[in-house]
Amino acid sequence: MEQSSVTVFVVDAFTNELFSGNPAAVCCLEKDIPDSLKSKIAAEMNLSETAFATIDTDGGETFEKGTKFGLRWFTPTHEVDLCGHATLATAAVIFHKLGNKEKSIEFKTHSGILKAIQEGESSITLDFPINPPSPFEAENLPDIIRVVVGNLEIQEVQHSATTKKLLLRLANKYNRQDLESLNPSLQDLLAVEKSGVIKGVIITLQANEKEDFDFYSRYFAPWVGIPEDPVTGSAHTVLAPYWQTVYNKHQFRARQCSKRGGDLNIEIVEQRVKLTGQVAHVLEGTIRIK
Repeated sequence: MEQSSVTVFVVDAFTNELFSGNPAAVCCLEKDIPDSLKSKIAAEMNLSETAFATIDTDGGETFEKGTKFGLRWFTPTHEVDLCGHATLATAAVIFHKLGNKEKSIEFKTHSGILKAIQEGESSITLDFPINPPSPFEAENLPDIIRVVVGNLEIQEVQHSATTKKLLLRLANKYNRQDLESLNPSLQDLLAVEKSGVIKGVIITLQANEKEDFDFYSRYFAPWVGIPEDPVTGSAHTVLAPYWQTVYNKHQFRARQCSKRGGDLNIEIVEQRVKLTGQVAHVLEGTIRIK
């Protein structure tokens, strides 16, 4: 008999407080479903990402006892190749809701094998590929900068070719409040950048020495249906190697300064980025699919 429903969880990632951090929907599928249905569910959930996990029989037969799983992520309009917060949310569902007692599990994704490691009862560490950015120039760059930051001064511009993320660093004379006050027109962004070279814009700022963080950021990705992402794990695979060159160190504390906000502990180990965060479980329900 064909399945008539799918269980869905909503998890706030990179926070330990309800209704903050980045919400992701998670569907752990005992039997896979067509991509067209995944897209419809993601559009219905209307969160920045909906994650779909499947069982990899090489790593076990169930979510409760398995160690290897397939994982894909869908925005309301597109499938994406890498998503940190929805991976964190998926690992939390498998560990906390489905009863998996393994210390570490693996996800097979379009970005390779991603690991999730339990760190006590409250934190999970994600082991992700590093995506170092490099200096970037383009004819439409002044227009993009104008739309994103207005008259604020940009200290550096870099671009990650692997993730198609543009990184704009605000000058050190600005503070967190300046970053949080930005309100770029997303329609204008879509109008000035149509090449496909950029799929998201990171705005970042060095933190004051007296603050609890090393750097701050915000992230906009209207090209994939995400106006502003509350907390973005994949963006920190770009931010971490950038700030490593600035600070000459490999461990960071970061804050993404969206309205909801979220915190990450970051460590660079060789060519990997380890992102550690907490979650808050918000909702569990059932979606009818027929």
